[in-house]
This record gives sequence, C-alpha cells and structure tokens, in this order.
Amino acid sequence: MIVDRSTGYLMEYGCTLMEWTPQFPSGVAHSTQALYRSIREIVVQKPPCRLFVITARDVPTAIVLRRGPTRWYHVIRWRMDTDTFEPGVWFHGRLYEERCDLSPDGELMVALCHRGASRPGYTDSWTVVSRAPWLYALGLWPWTGTWGGGGRFLDNRTVMLHSGNVPKTHPDHPANGLNILPSPTLYADYHKSGAEVEGADWSGRDHNGRLVFCHHGKVFRRGENACDNEIADFNDLVPKPTPAPEWARKPL
Repeated sequence: MIVDRSTGYLMEYGCTLMEWTPQFPSGVAHSTQALYRSIREIVVQKPPCRLFVITARDVPTAIVLRRGPTRWYHVIRWRMDTDTFEPGVWFHGRLYEERCDLSPDGELMVALCHRGASRPGYTDSWTVVSRAPWLYALGLWPWTGTWGGGGRFLDNRTVMLHSGNVPKTHPDHPANGLNILPSPTLYADYHKSGAEVEGADWSGRDHNGRLVFCHHGKVFRRGENACDNEIADFNDLVPKPTPAPEWARKPL
C-alpha cells in the first residue's frame, strides 16, 4: 500500500493501514479527517481466530485447534463435562486440522505439521504422536510436503497413518509403545465439521448429544429453545511458546 505521509491518504485500496496517525494540514476538511479515521478503524480491526474441535470417542474430552495469527496454532484441551480449558502448545507453522485426531481416552493426539522450512535432521513436514495438548514427539514420521500425513486412532495405542505404507520413524522419536498401521486410502476418515450451524467454523455434538459450535473465535453450546450459550472466547490470546512439561515428555 502507498500512503501520502503528509496527509495519510490511501493511494492503494485493500491493505491494512499503517500503525501511525497522520498529521493533517490545516486545509484538509474535518470531514475528510473523520472519514480517514473511520476507514482506519475498520481496516486495522483484528480478525477473529479460527477454531476446530476434535472430540475423544470414550471420554468427555476434546482438543481445540486455534489458528491465529495466520502462522500460529494453539492446542487447547477442553474438558467438556466441566467446560474447563487447559492451554497447550503454541506451534508456529500449519496444522492440518482434518488430519489430526485424539485417542479414545483423550490422552494422545496425532497431527500433520508443516513448518515450511527444514531443520537439520528433519523435513519441512512431519506426522507426530504426542500427549495432548502438546506436540512433544513420542513418535515422529518425516514427511515430504503435505500429500498424505496425519492419521486416526483405532484404539488408545493403535494409529492408522494416512499413508499407503508405514514409513520409518525419526531415529530420535521411535514411537515405542504404539501400534502403527497404514491406511487403505490416503483420505480415509478425515475429520469434518458438521453442517448444523450456518457460518460456523466448526460444529458437532458433545458427549451428551448437545450441539456445540465455534464462530468468530468463540465456543458455544446450544441449549433449550435454541439459546446459544457462550462457553469460551479465545480471541485475545497471543502466542506464548513454552516447552512441553515433563509429563508430556514421558515415553509410553
């Protein structure tokens, strides 16, 4: 975007305005100054984060995958019976929500991660099994690109990878204690949002069959008389990367 620094006029439309307040010459009408400030407030408004939820099969537990800012993800454990939330990893990169999964007991997660740049000894993408809501690798499979990857839990310790064969694990993350199987197709059993709430980022059912959904960075549960009750608002969170705690590093 090009801005005339003497007036602050927009010379090109469609980009976020710069974080500065222009000094208007005395000849610029007050109405023009007010219009500029109104446009600036609209354009620089922080967009809501996006949320995707994956529930455990056997217990009232879920993980919330929060995306925002663009290249940041935050994994949050949701105790759905008490509506309490436990913050986990902040990941700078891309998590492919539909290809992630949570074990039936809610303890482990599998995820396809993409960081866009390789590190020494690692590829730019990888599939990982970790203790939710962290991404400390108990098992890690290097991936090239994002074709395939991720997986689904068949039971608490059996994972079906989205791969036609079982690739080798990274030597530092051997997946001990896990039973790993290939997938009959690369696209088997991807997670999807329901279609019960128009415009929602994600919608589904909790373990009591109640409708829950995510919209504009908030989590809602629909109650009686179609009344939507806000459970949590994750919009104000900012990235605060911290190492995984000791319990999340414990081998299986």
